[in-house]
Amino acid sequence: MKYVEEFRDKDIAKTLASSIKKEVKPNKTYNLMEFCGGHTHAIFRYGIPDLMPSNINFVHGPGCPVCVLPMGRIDNAIELAINDGVILCTYGDMLRVPASKRMSLLKAKATGADVRMVYSTQDALTIARGNPGKQVVFFAIGFETTTPPTAAAIKQAQKQGLKNFSVFCNHVLTPAAISSILESPEVRDLGTVSIDGFFGPSHVSSIIGTQPYEFFASEYQRPVVIAGFEPLDVMQSTLMLIKQLNKGRFEVENQYTRVVTYEGNVKSKLLMEEVFELRQKFEWRGLGMLPYSGLKIKECFAEFDAEKRFNINKINASDVKGCECPSILRGIKNPVDCKLFGTICTPENPMGSCMVSSEGACAAYWSYGRYKKQ
Repeated sequence: MKYVEEFRDKDIAKTLASSIKKEVKPNKTYNLMEFCGGHTHAIFRYGIPDLMPSNINFVHGPGCPVCVLPMGRIDNAIELAINDGVILCTYGDMLRVPASKRMSLLKAKATGADVRMVYSTQDALTIARGNPGKQVVFFAIGFETTTPPTAAAIKQAQKQGLKNFSVFCNHVLTPAAISSILESPEVRDLGTVSIDGFFGPSHVSSIIGTQPYEFFASEYQRPVVIAGFEPLDVMQSTLMLIKQLNKGRFEVENQYTRVVTYEGNVKSKLLMEEVFELRQKFEWRGLGMLPYSGLKIKECFAEFDAEKRFNINKINASDVKGCECPSILRGIKNPVDCKLFGTICTPENPMGSCMVSSEGACAAYWSYGRYKKQ
């Protein structure tokens, strides 16, 4: 397929692998964190670790928006669907994520709650227009990638006078998570791992650009390479990170130039700024409560804020005993380090969010059989 197959060329992959092997220093270990779950899946789908020298370690980060959502927020969504009788619209990945007491949105639907899978915010607006007598709540999750469509939906609802539409906002910000991994004392107490460099998230960077990562490169002395999702993208980005580390450079480089620019998508960023503002703090699964890491709906759009319309309160909930999703999201452990993985925790019977999401590390290990090679 044109424009795709060229990024999966076997001969180029061999050349890149040879270049990486020549570049690495045998007495040095390279711990490279792929923040985005899409990179994790690309790495395992194409067997990239098998092409790397043994002293290059790919460390899985918290770049899966479904995975980092705390269990209490899923409990909130279930309560909305069951107790408040709303039509709850959500993306497919969220349906099977375990909540408290082994509940999930899919199980809530089975008990009679009106939970509907949608492919976009526009689907949720269509449902609201078609059900004027019911309150429709869109369960909004994701990083900066999915935030602009939510903002656009809120503005459309205001313009169209949709009084029965609101958003349960759970959008979070990438830079705050990177800061937490590198610095937060709370995370250090829970455990941390030495990270030498980062693969910058692709889709997120298409919105925010490369500029926000300059702070991490200079302040924490860690190189960042914005990487595409194809195998050759990841391999070239690996080579770029290794070259920086070997030369003692700590800069932001953009491998994904065919999509990402320095400024990002200015129109999308302005739309986000118009509709959302920073929360003082927001909880992330695995990282704890992070300051200024989440977004909330501005007061001028308060009528479309489900948290205000339904007086949603914080629910404290703990992960399933023995589930290592929090440690996996911090890069401390791999899925095979979890005693539940592949035993009672499988895609058909997930114990944690990392096994459910299409971007989860556990799902990647399971889908591509990496656990069989440990």
